Amino acid sequence: MIGMAHRIESASPRSAAASRGQCWRGRSGRSYCLDQLDLMQFSLNSDDLYVIAKGAHVLWVGSSEELVVDPQSRARFRLALDCADRAYRVCDCGSESARLSTIWDLEGAEPENARHAA
Repeated sequence: MIGMAHRIESASPRSAAASRGQCWRGRSGRSYCLDQLDLMQFSLNSDDLYVIAKGAHVLWVGSSEELVVDPQSRARFRLALDCADRAYRVCDCGSESARLSTIWDLEGAEPENARHAA
């Protein structure tokens, strides 16, 4: 029975995503830990902030709130999903008041390992 519980826990999306975390550096130089998600099964949770990217290029950053209140964000989101090859959940976007600055910062982000390779 213990083996079964361990298998279920290790197969959970949160623990599987945590093992594929990546660090990205924003425009400001701040480092963000992002959990990579399966793009084919990607869905938005109301409280989380997401990054949709193609390779090292960020295509869209936001949450379900942006999709509801901002038609331009909704259009960019749809286009990003058509082009993207990866999606991430932001591990810690800080307080609600810092969310918009986090979105701005991540829109110009790149993987930390891309800077070292250049």
